[in-house]
Amino acid sequence: MIKKLLQAAVVVAGGLALGGCPLGQQAKTTAPASKPPAADYQQASTAAAPPASSIRAICYNDADLAVYRARMLQMELNVATLQCQGPGGSRAYEGTYGQFLSKFQAELAANGRSMQQMAGRKRFNLDAVVTEFANRTAQRAPVDKEFCGRAKRAFDWALSAQVTTLAQAPPPYDLGPEMNVHPCPKQ
Repeated sequence: MIKKLLQAAVVVAGGLALGGCPLGQQAKTTAPASKPPAADYQQASTAAAPPASSIRAICYNDADLAVYRARMLQMELNVATLQCQGPGGSRAYEGTYGQFLSKFQAELAANGRSMQQMAGRKRFNLDAVVTEFANRTAQRAPVDKEFCGRAKRAFDWALSAQVTTLAQAPPPYDLGPEMNVHPCPKQ
């Protein structure tokens, strides 16, 4: 009997953790007010960069970083679409995410192929990396008061006429350093 109760408690706790259930005084995931489009929304990583000499063998060149960050952007906006709510509890960015996918459809398809190739070269599990992007982003929703505002700014910027490629739109959160993805030192 205790084993069944323990299993039920684990399932409930896991469901709350995955669902981003706001408890107490956590950040709200409601849609924010509008501002003009700009690329000023990214929250910089707080992870300390390792010494250049220790990452030279595992670092990412500019082309690989662009591919990595484009997928990071897509996943972070995907999570924001699921987390941020409009009036009445509807998904605030569902239509906007569809516009993002339409605008960058060809580039996202090419990015998928490039990520698979990079996973083979860099020896990482692509599914694990993409899941990690989503999980780390979802963990920010309840604690970052600017989560939905940051996502809205990212959507507004990515969908603006000024942005013609995914490389021009930074992801709302730079998860690379947290995941040991660092640029190669300049020589």
